[in-house]
Amino acid sequence: MPYADLTGLTARIGEETLIELSDRASPPAGGVDAALADADALIDGYLATSYTLPLSASQTLVVTLAEAITIYKLYTFAAPERAESDYRDAIKSLEKIAEGKIKLTAAGAEPSSSGGSGVKSCDRKPEMTRNNMGAFI
Repeated sequence: MPYADLTGLTARIGEETLIELSDRASPPAGGVDAALADADALIDGYLATSYTLPLSASQTLVVTLAEAITIYKLYTFAAPERAESDYRDAIKSLEKIAEGKIKLTAAGAEPSSSGGSGVKSCDRKPEMTRNNMGAFI
């Protein structure tokens, strides 16, 4: 399931800009789909370290990051400062998600277990003597 779609991109940057970036008379699904797939792969690479993929629920933050990455990738040559800044911010946010500094909380975005929690057991019985029982005796 792609994180962003053509409708969201059109709402974010406008149909005219999307047509200019894709160099077509109307926003083509094919040219934009390749940029969307690149953004999804990049996001999955960061999320795979902490989350079970694919995410079953739409995450507003992830959709926003996917749109910023896709828009940046649609620029063939030099991207405007705003698109480049949004892209850098998206990468920083993905790094924070991977480090656990930003958590995704909706259903389907549970962090994968590290196996570090659970029951701790000891293989020996504790000795009960006058010295270690202190005030109890």
